[in-house]
Amino acid sequence: MVKVSAMKWIKKGHIFSVSGEFGWMNSHAQIPTVLVLEDRLRVYFATRPEPTLSMTGFIDLDISDPSRILYLHDKPILPLGQDGYFDEHGIMPNHVIDYDDKILLAYVGWSRRNSVPYSNWMGLAVSEDMGVCYSKKSESPIMDRTHKEAFSATGLFCIKEDSKWYGWYATGTKWLTINGSCEHVYQICDCYSDDLIEWTRPANIILQAKLLNESNTRPSVIKINNIWHMWFCYRGASNFRDGCESYSIGYAWSEDLKHWTRDDTLAGIEKSAKGWDSKMMAYPYIVRAGGRILMFYNGNGFGKSGFGYAELVED
Repeated sequence: MVKVSAMKWIKKGHIFSVSGEFGWMNSHAQIPTVLVLEDRLRVYFATRPEPTLSMTGFIDLDISDPSRILYLHDKPILPLGQDGYFDEHGIMPNHVIDYDDKILLAYVGWSRRNSVPYSNWMGLAVSEDMGVCYSKKSESPIMDRTHKEAFSATGLFCIKEDSKWYGWYATGTKWLTINGSCEHVYQICDCYSDDLIEWTRPANIILQAKLLNESNTRPSVIKINNIWHMWFCYRGASNFRDGCESYSIGYAWSEDLKHWTRDDTLAGIEKSAKGWDSKMMAYPYIVRAGGRILMFYNGNGFGKSGFGYAELVED
């Protein structure tokens, strides 16, 4: 078996949090999703004009110094869906793909529910102006309910390898009532596609949970030294809102993109002793940029404290 060494990330610090910009960026800079351009990093994030409503904006960072902000876009990149659509109450970025002379954005659409707090599924949007403006490929999700997956399908990340798209996403497995609150449980599965629209979803859970009723999501995959490496975030079902079971960064590796070995001790990054990412680390996103491998991630409060980044130190 291949021996995988522990990774080491050097935290570079906090970059951005919202404070009422443009009248709609009122809370959270959640799920940083990075498009690498020639001279800058375009980071999409979900922000909340009001509680339980999310829209997506972006900020441009200097590629040579991602802590330096170049530009903050003043308008949401996509409109919310009309009444009854899967994305009527929220649009959150998850994976941006530079492909076939277009920029594609896989995003999570949210709608509120009565019996449970929400329902969320994956949508796809396309940009022809280098990621400034987007249009939806369809008003319907590219990942919707199936006879095996009734609750949710979110967090899609995908890679094209040997003319085929390999993807990973979080499928909802159940809802629990804990201390009077309805809490969702979800786990990462694999999926496959030829066109990014139609996905084969065998509902195959790829990671062994380490916590009781663990949820894991937001996989981000990169190839380093002929091994595929996945970082993701995981939490428990109780006291996870900045508590003892809040999101941490997990890690798994694979030789073939199908079989994954989880070992969180190799993740190479942990919560800080104090500060913006001391209670939670969530939603990692890995990119190669400027000759470096960078991780963008959220801190406390599911991104209420904003996002920052770290740099991988390779042996």
